Amino acid sequence: MQKTTQEYLIQLENLFGQSALKVSHDDAESIKKAFFIAEKCYGDKLTPDGKSLIERNLDIAEIAVREIGLGPTSVICSLLHSINPDGDYGIKQIRADFGDQVADILEGFVKISNLATERISLQSETFRTLFLSIVDDMRVILIRLAHRLSDIRHPEWIKGREQLVHDEVKYLYAPMAHRLGLYRVKAEFEEQVMLFEHPDIYRQIENQLQQTKTKREVYIKDFVRPIEREMHRLGFDFSIKWRAKSIPSVWAKMKNQQVDFEEVFDLFAVRIIINSKAKSELEDCWRAYSVVTNIYQPNPKRLRDWVTVPKSTGYESLHTTVLGLDNRWVEVQIRSVRMDEVAEKGQAAHWQYKGVMNRKNTEDWLSQVRDILENPNQPKHDDSYRSATKSKQQSVFVFTPKGDLKQFPSGSTILDFAFGIHTDVGSTCRGAKVNEKVMPIRYVLRNGDRIDVITSKNQKPKLDWLSFVATEKARTRIKRALKEEKYKVADLGKEILVRKLKNWKIKNSDLLISHLVKHYKVDAGVDLYYLFAVQKIDLADVKIVALRFVESQQDEKIQDREVNQEIKGDSKSYSPDDESEDVLYIGENLKNVEYRLAKCCTPIPGDKVFGFITTQGGITIHRKNCPNAARLLSHYAYRVMEVKWISSSQPKHWLANLKITGKDELGVVGAITKVITDDLRVNMRSVNFQTKGKQFEGRISVHVRDNEHLDQLIHKLGKVQGVEKIVRLK
Repeated sequence: MQKTTQEYLIQLENLFGQSALKVSHDDAESIKKAFFIAEKCYGDKLTPDGKSLIERNLDIAEIAVREIGLGPTSVICSLLHSINPDGDYGIKQIRADFGDQVADILEGFVKISNLATERISLQSETFRTLFLSIVDDMRVILIRLAHRLSDIRHPEWIKGREQLVHDEVKYLYAPMAHRLGLYRVKAEFEEQVMLFEHPDIYRQIENQLQQTKTKREVYIKDFVRPIEREMHRLGFDFSIKWRAKSIPSVWAKMKNQQVDFEEVFDLFAVRIIINSKAKSELEDCWRAYSVVTNIYQPNPKRLRDWVTVPKSTGYESLHTTVLGLDNRWVEVQIRSVRMDEVAEKGQAAHWQYKGVMNRKNTEDWLSQVRDILENPNQPKHDDSYRSATKSKQQSVFVFTPKGDLKQFPSGSTILDFAFGIHTDVGSTCRGAKVNEKVMPIRYVLRNGDRIDVITSKNQKPKLDWLSFVATEKARTRIKRALKEEKYKVADLGKEILVRKLKNWKIKNSDLLISHLVKHYKVDAGVDLYYLFAVQKIDLADVKIVALRFVESQQDEKIQDREVNQEIKGDSKSYSPDDESEDVLYIGENLKNVEYRLAKCCTPIPGDKVFGFITTQGGITIHRKNCPNAARLLSHYAYRVMEVKWISSSQPKHWLANLKITGKDELGVVGAITKVITDDLRVNMRSVNFQTKGKQFEGRISVHVRDNEHLDQLIHKLGKVQGVEKIVRLK
């Protein structure tokens, strides 16, 4: 039988009459206005069990107020939340009639209600993060929690959606209720889920609890009698309650302990509630603890002190487990009346005691609700606990057309999403359908968006894309695509240059390309070829630069030939085996040949050496066993030339570096320096010896005539007692 409008209005008036929250005249009028609008919009719509839809929404409003602690704004939202936001009376009109808060909450409710959860694991942290980040006002989440509690109390309302609703309750709403200290709500959620998933086990434990109820009551009366007697004697104003463990809790113990029902001893908990003044609550709880533990032996490992440091949910209680009659363990909870109220009604009761909710200033409370849900393990220090500020969103969560959930950094665009799917999708992306509306690639993603990328074969990555993408993946892929495109264009430019050089009868060589790279001030050959392809370099200018380079190379060859002829005519102190123009002769008698000895290997006459033509046009002489020789010979063979020494009529000394190691014996350093200066009369430029344990290491720079002279010195030093190894440093 349907209720009349007047009966519904009386139900609304009674809603706040039994609540600690006081409703102003304006709020009461707004609630009535919302009721009449809802009644008109819903018309004759019924729930599956034949009740009016307005009755269901009133049920949700009652849960929101009485069991969660929400206020007038949430009642208005509960009444209106079933209205079609795109209908004749939509969000725009709601905003005009009830203000931004109500409109924003209802918009948020629609968002989370429309989340496609079929392909998402409700157990994943990603989904829970999305769920919390998709709304700005935490009342959206709390009203949704009230909505689901109403659903599971009326299974007929969710016919055909039972599995989805119970999964949401199990993995989302029950954990939220627990974090917020809504333990009654949490217990009811867990019982309904167990009844849905394991009805046979639930009924079996329920029957066993019922059968043992009388026996438990007798045991508890005997257990609490000495406690009551002692607390009365000490003048406590208190009450003692007891309750059986919830059926899901009993079943969890049976599974964890791997025991049958009869072997689960702590099937109930005793609660001592003390009527204390605020300043003496802590002291009274510990005094009561002393009474209990003086009578029964406590288990120190099971002491839980949440009166000194409350839980983040605001929960305060002192828990202990004692060995009672018949050697059975009994859990005892000790708390004040205020603590018990907070424990039963959670965060709302906690803030009501602080007076905040009475002033309708709910922002601090809602901030703390968000903080608790996002950071369930944070510590709490009652009065010193700060109100959590609204956290900045670090991520955005969106859906693919198939309903897969994707996470991106805040500020990501459609282009980031496209590259997140696949490189080819990103490279050809020209926009997307966002919630069925076409948007450009620069569109910034919002939580809950459903993205369907639009591609085009003619689309290619552009340099300006780098200015608005937010993910490193997209940035890297764009740069790689631009680089690949550049290489393709550069290959074309290389073909053009090679063909032109051939037409100009100029030999293409690495030296020429290196000269052009340096002349046009680019980083590498690929940059040079790219400029040719895009016609940023004048080919006529290139021809002039290339011809000048070829002429300069020919002049150098002529000059080198003349120098070699001069050497042949003037020098009488050498007779080279090979007088071809490809050999460079070096020594004291040479003139007009620019060369220098490489510092990396310090060659001396007699060493096997080669010449390396530098980019500045000079020649550097390296030993063939130089540390850099392998790289130079393999990478720049065209710049390497054969070199031979010319013996000099007037002796000259060359610098050589030696490393000497051996045993640190008495007088070994003196013996080494004596061989160098006295025996061979070699001049030492520097000497440095260091001792490491029983070993020494010396580094000596000496001046020698040639490598034969150096070999004599090394041979003599090797005979010094204590010297183990002599190495010429490169």
